[in-house]
Amino acid sequence: MKGLHRSLERRAQRFVRWNEERMGAAKGIKWFMRYVFPDHWSFMLGEIALYSFLILIATGIFLALYYTPSDHQVTYVGVYTPLVGDRMSDAYRSVLTLSTVVPAGLLIRQTHHWAADIFLASIVLHLMRIFFTGAYRKPRDLNWMVGLTMLMLGILEGFAGYSLVDDLLSGMGLAIAYAVAMSIPFVGGQLATLIWDGNFPGSERFLPRLELVHVFLIPLALLLLISVHLAMIMRQHHSQFRGPGRREGNVVGTPTWPGYALRSLGLLLAVASVLFLLGGLVQINPIWQWGPYHVYLSENGAQPDWYIGWLIGALRLMPHLEPAIGGRTIIPNPFWGGALFPLVVFGALYAWPWLERRITHDYREHNLLERPRDRPMRTAAGAAFFSWVFIIFAIGSTDRIFYRLDISYSQQIMVWRAGIWILPIIVYVLTLLTCRWLQRSEAHPLRGWDGELTAPTATVMSQTAQDPVPSGGERGQDGG
Repeated sequence: MKGLHRSLERRAQRFVRWNEERMGAAKGIKWFMRYVFPDHWSFMLGEIALYSFLILIATGIFLALYYTPSDHQVTYVGVYTPLVGDRMSDAYRSVLTLSTVVPAGLLIRQTHHWAADIFLASIVLHLMRIFFTGAYRKPRDLNWMVGLTMLMLGILEGFAGYSLVDDLLSGMGLAIAYAVAMSIPFVGGQLATLIWDGNFPGSERFLPRLELVHVFLIPLALLLLISVHLAMIMRQHHSQFRGPGRREGNVVGTPTWPGYALRSLGLLLAVASVLFLLGGLVQINPIWQWGPYHVYLSENGAQPDWYIGWLIGALRLMPHLEPAIGGRTIIPNPFWGGALFPLVVFGALYAWPWLERRITHDYREHNLLERPRDRPMRTAAGAAFFSWVFIIFAIGSTDRIFYRLDISYSQQIMVWRAGIWILPIIVYVLTLLTCRWLQRSEAHPLRGWDGELTAPTATVMSQTAQDPVPSGGERGQDGG
């Protein structure tokens, strides 16, 4: 192993020398190769999101070669016998053909779908890790907002992606989205007409527009935000958990080359392997079961992807509230759950760093992270807030609970209209008491949460946060 490290180091030195002789970039390359990454498993959540995005790009290029963005109606004569003779759009037919005829088409389509789900799930978990450890504090509050913007765009990108298929599931989703757009006060009608190029289901230009948004505009925006996100991290340096040798002005961990680069490459291969295994072995979004969408057809029991479930739950939970003036409705009901609710959720998350500074009067820069127990009020408030969103997400499945367990749909809704306010309060109190108990006892329910490595032989480098070109720092052992 030592021989391999020496060989890699010699190759790296030759590469830096070769580049310096031609580009004069040795200083920057040396800085990047000696950049130090903290050693903690939770930091890999962001990398999983990044690598899922790369798989999305690769598989999306393949899918775009076979997709036809057209609502022109045709009669199906393909290999899937149950749908032979049915009328469907060219868009649905092309995806059905991709799934049943094109070699590896179903594998790539399902891998793409799984990658989208894991991309958004890893962003959510990454943001929760940042929230509960206080990593959003100055000077990283701007990066927190960049991450939230990526999450919003990712949700919109996922919704646009599966809406392109024009199956019954996506058609019903677009019908709901159209109703939400129409419900926006003052501008809803014009906005919906602009997006759909007319009344629902829109003109023949709608699907090409949606494909342009899904394939080019949002991915380019995400790529730009990811680049800005990574550049800000490199400029500010990573935050880190408290531990031996860790201070506000340094970073202790593993340098980029060769240690972290090889570890990160291994994670990339692992993420890709898991996604392709899921794509090949675990069925997701079987569009041949949903069938093509027609405006006279209604929901068939198919559920949207998980990242849309919280909006479906909010729409179902909202009572019949439609303010009117002079007999004319001012705010239609879909606005409350479909537009206002996500605005409240993301607005609260965007505003949180500013609110915390105002409450705590802490305007200092912070590079050391905090354990959730060390800030009981923040942890309890965050747990209550996220539980509130999760409960509303779970309410999105009330129709399936009614169908499977024969529990009255209306009774479920009535119970949860009170439960969404009571349960978060209970979560807040229990979380607050747990944090204070952990503070007193110094128990460690999650070993390694404080950031210390469990492998006593791990190589550690300390990098000064203020030094743009670190000298290499000190090496030593970081006990676990």
